[in-house]
Amino acid sequence: MAPSYTMAGGNGPNSYSQHSTYQRALLEVAKERINEAISTKLETISSESNRFNIADFGCSTGPNTFLAVQNLIDAVEQKYRNETQQNPDDNIEFQVLFNDNSNNDFNTLFKTLPPTKKYFVAGVPGSFFGRVLPRDSLHVGHCSYSLHWLSQVPKGVADRNSPAWNKDIHCTGFSKEVAETYLDQFKIDMGSFLKARGEELVSGGLLFLLGSCLPDGVKMSETMKGMLLDFMGTCLHDVAKEGLIDQEELDSLNFPIYPAHVVEFKSVIKDNGCFTIEAFEKISHANEEMPLDPEFLATSNKVTFGGVLESRFGKEAMERTMELIEEKCPEIIPQLANAKSGMQYFIMLRRN
Repeated sequence: MAPSYTMAGGNGPNSYSQHSTYQRALLEVAKERINEAISTKLETISSESNRFNIADFGCSTGPNTFLAVQNLIDAVEQKYRNETQQNPDDNIEFQVLFNDNSNNDFNTLFKTLPPTKKYFVAGVPGSFFGRVLPRDSLHVGHCSYSLHWLSQVPKGVADRNSPAWNKDIHCTGFSKEVAETYLDQFKIDMGSFLKARGEELVSGGLLFLLGSCLPDGVKMSETMKGMLLDFMGTCLHDVAKEGLIDQEELDSLNFPIYPAHVVEFKSVIKDNGCFTIEAFEKISHANEEMPLDPEFLATSNKVTFGGVLESRFGKEAMERTMELIEEKCPEIIPQLANAKSGMQYFIMLRRN
């Protein structure tokens, strides 16, 4: 993932850490499933070593990553109590590895670590599309709301002479050629992600993947997230008409985002061969349908996409785009009422 696609850092009013309750809600509702999965699927903790390693891939700046790893630790400790009738505090040392791109705001992450944490911490900068940890060193891995990001914009979609040229900022509507190009890139990236995790996880280790995935037969353009992406694209074109963005430059903008369909996701896992799918199911949370508040939508877009828009078109154009999103939001609300839901998934893989 290019450095410009990291989430907004810091801890201020426009930071990711202050605007990630949507993502946090999925972690909260997934806690019960994680408890059950670790209780029934995680192999007994080895008596040869009291160290237990957990990694969160795509951790961003917090606080959600802290909730994610604490859910995992709580589940492991409960399993240990049930199986040994002993206090895990006396027998297990947890090492938590926070991974994200090197441009991630690790300073904010470390400054806001929970003061009551009972684990050792290390930051692991680097793309999770490759190896970032030693072989056979990880017991449980976690990745939430990160795998819809591709490592790069697929080749051809920004080239006017390519059959896969995509004038829109995203592949929400999908021409056949654009769809195939994005899918090809997803297969490469997801395959690389699974290959790396397959080498890092111990045999029997668990990998939890939470976040966006499209139900089979549903187009991104039919979902709320797709509609909002298209709406941002409309606002960008309005900014171009005002002269703040060059239209040719805008026509070449594409976001490296691809929420795969279920069948596509499962196919890549099967082709990888390192993992057994233990769970692949829809999961709902209270905040699944984002609040249609103009200020909220503008801020959410700024936190997520503001960095790339500013680096591409400048701060003035980015700020103007966010203003238009807030001003014109009421125009899209009737359309959003008919959006298809069900994009949140809970996936658990076990290392063979």
